[in-house]
Amino acid sequence: MIVEVLQTILLVAIAPLITGIIRKVKAYLQSRTGPSILQPYRDLRKLFSKGSVVSKDASWVFTITPYVCLSAIMVAALLVPVIYARTFGFVGDLIVLIYLLSMMRFFMALAALDTGSAFGGMGSSREMYISSIVEPTMLLSIFAMALVAGTTSLGNIADGIATNGWDLVAPTLLLAAAAFFIATLAENARVPFDNPATHLELTMIHEAMLLEYSGKQLALMEISSMTKLIIFLAILSNVFFPWGIATDLTVLSLTGGLLAFLVKVLVLAVTIAVIESATAKMRLFRLPNILTVAFILSLLAVMSFYILGAT
Repeated sequence: MIVEVLQTILLVAIAPLITGIIRKVKAYLQSRTGPSILQPYRDLRKLFSKGSVVSKDASWVFTITPYVCLSAIMVAALLVPVIYARTFGFVGDLIVLIYLLSMMRFFMALAALDTGSAFGGMGSSREMYISSIVEPTMLLSIFAMALVAGTTSLGNIADGIATNGWDLVAPTLLLAAAAFFIATLAENARVPFDNPATHLELTMIHEAMLLEYSGKQLALMEISSMTKLIIFLAILSNVFFPWGIATDLTVLSLTGGLLAFLVKVLVLAVTIAVIESATAKMRLFRLPNILTVAFILSLLAVMSFYILGAT
């Protein structure tokens, strides 16, 4: 249990750093100096030092949502293998993970609607519109990995693939990883699905749901979103490609697992930055096209397991 708690603390601690790295790489690719990679930490510190302004039309739902989101994302972090494969998990914890992320989205959308803001309502409807395809894609892609590993526990999936190595590298794994990567971009409001740096309310999705938050409440929402991104990167790194993850509790193994995790997450962060610099945000009515492709890839991953087998 201590290892899982330390892994969760690690995820929360480096989540702003990963966001800062993505912004810095994007600035470099666009021939700009860009902010420091530590700027997200400074932004959070500034937000925590400010008071929160709450609309007179807001109810208790608006007030508790930042705490619900942070709690859901912290519990989700406990289930994800980061450095050590055998996490505090149980049979079926991958389904619990999906529902924890869905609960976070549900409360965010509800809080945005709660204030009666036109932009908040627009962001909520768009978020639900996208999630109707993203959630089945995530579930199917992780379920494909469960079929490959023969278990529905995320830690056991990582341990099984890490132990068997390249023997389990099959079309199922590659198709599922591709589908989950597209879902990662959609779930975390990245280009081409959303632009986290935009200030144009008419095109916002995720940011539109946060417009009414300020001060400490906004800081909690930002931490939750940053941690959500690194959780998705951790799943990609250590569930789909868990090579290098520690399989025993020795100092050497844990150190190797930490270094492998940091390298894989850094590669994924740079990849996201390159994609965001090379593409533009798509129009809302075109998003289902690429999301449908991701869903088909995840469906093919499951079908390929039964047609081709695990190898």
